[in-house]
Amino acid sequence: MNTQAIISELHNDLLKNSDPVRREQAKRFFKEEVNHLGVAVPVVRKISAAHFSEVKHLDKKEIFQICEKLLKKEQEFQIIAFDWLNKIRKKFEPSDFEFFQYCLENYVSNWASCDDFCAHALGFFLYKFPQFLPKLKIWARSENRWMRRASAVSLIYSLRKDFYLEDAFELATILLEDKDDLVQKGYGWMLKEATKTRQKEVFTFVMNHKAKMPRTALRYSIEKLPSAMKQEAMR
Repeated sequence: MNTQAIISELHNDLLKNSDPVRREQAKRFFKEEVNHLGVAVPVVRKISAAHFSEVKHLDKKEIFQICEKLLKKEQEFQIIAFDWLNKIRKKFEPSDFEFFQYCLENYVSNWASCDDFCAHALGFFLYKFPQFLPKLKIWARSENRWMRRASAVSLIYSLRKDFYLEDAFELATILLEDKDDLVQKGYGWMLKEATKTRQKEVFTFVMNHKAKMPRTALRYSIEKLPSAMKQEAMR
């Protein structure tokens, strides 16, 4: 089956499950313009899984090419593209970084796509190939808000496995006074994930920086801490 046929099948299945009301409701979750077909995310993931068998036998580069075509379309297609990338994560190689950064720079334009890509496929890539972690410090200084958010969210996969805490603190320091609330939420989420394994270290970091840390980032980062620590941090 050729690429266009695969995309047409996906499109047909998505349209069968689209809901105009849900499409309008989805707009409330984004500040920017996001194109939706109005399909519930769990349904999109089922469609993604059902059609992955049509591409999983292909060469990795061919799958990359199909995913890039999907990324140019509506939000639901982007969910499928990032899901398929994640499904072939065991095939990732260091040379794939250029493609992933290209996708991030050119196709990620809202928090949902950023988090879907960075917390899974891209996060796994960085966990497996930590030699690319210094790139995150460059992203953290980008003018592109999604690159800055991605720099933090991309570490969440590793932090859940208790890796790269010092890198997380470096990124949080770079992003500390960022004015963008979606970036603040991104690095706050990163620190919150780190509290699951390194509670004391994150608490110390927050206490040392809370005078400059925006309230949004602070609240996100301490969300999972014990009440006494949360009260101390908010004092």
